Amino acid sequence: MGLLITLAGGLADAAPRILVHGHRGARAVLPENTIPAFEHAIEVGADFLELDLAVTRDNVLVVSHDPVLPKDICTGGKGTRVIREMSFEELRAWDCGALKNPAFPEQKPVPGTRVPSLDEVLALSSRGSFGFNIETKLSPLHPDYTPAPEEFARLVLAAVRRHGLEKRALLQSFDFRTLHAMKRLAPDFPLAALYGAGWKDFPAIAEEAGARTVSPQFTLVTPEKVAQAHAAGLQVVPWTANRPEEWDKLIAAGVDGIITDHPAALIAYLKTRGLR
Repeated sequence: MGLLITLAGGLADAAPRILVHGHRGARAVLPENTIPAFEHAIEVGADFLELDLAVTRDNVLVVSHDPVLPKDICTGGKGTRVIREMSFEELRAWDCGALKNPAFPEQKPVPGTRVPSLDEVLALSSRGSFGFNIETKLSPLHPDYTPAPEEFARLVLAAVRRHGLEKRALLQSFDFRTLHAMKRLAPDFPLAALYGAGWKDFPAIAEEAGARTVSPQFTLVTPEKVAQAHAAGLQVVPWTANRPEEWDKLIAAGVDGIITDHPAALIAYLKTRGLR
């Protein structure tokens, strides 16, 4: 039985509820990281909207998994596909909803859908009490694609505070530099360490990142590792599990939340298990 994750990122009493994070909104059914996908995740009852951030040339935080607009998802614009080289107005010329993602045959295109700003997504907060799982996408291999980690963290914190959502936001990243920067700016801001390779202990990952939540790739999760994390006062929220057999293993391991491309399906499945 997992520990209930509060929207403020703390630990509460033991409870059977496993929180559902809609990955890029609901990538399995609607264009990823778009307002329609986030609205769907809200409507079906997701506990968190999971989203990714890039930054335009004029320092607008925008919701995109890739710093370079992918050809199989976005079409119609002109010139560079590097978001950091575009103004927000130039970015809005691209249609990122007309092409169906070939990896998700059930996905329904929504032509005319633009890359939203983080402000537009955070403005959805009035539609419920769900949280926002915000990922900073940056890499030391491409420093030209994003602001410096300190500036990136400052922009995120300003946006979250602008909407009064400090108690409903979680910052996650594979690159722990923005997590460290956020901790310096706002020591109580909930942080999650993304992890995708190797068998390092979850408490060691959390310590390296300065985070209280560890988000490993779901195949790295074992009951022993989750128990070790819980004994250290940590939460475990793996990514990205989309099938019942994957969910069963994570439920048995005692995870606190699951990041999924199909939040409606996961919520329905959890209900059949009496976990919702």
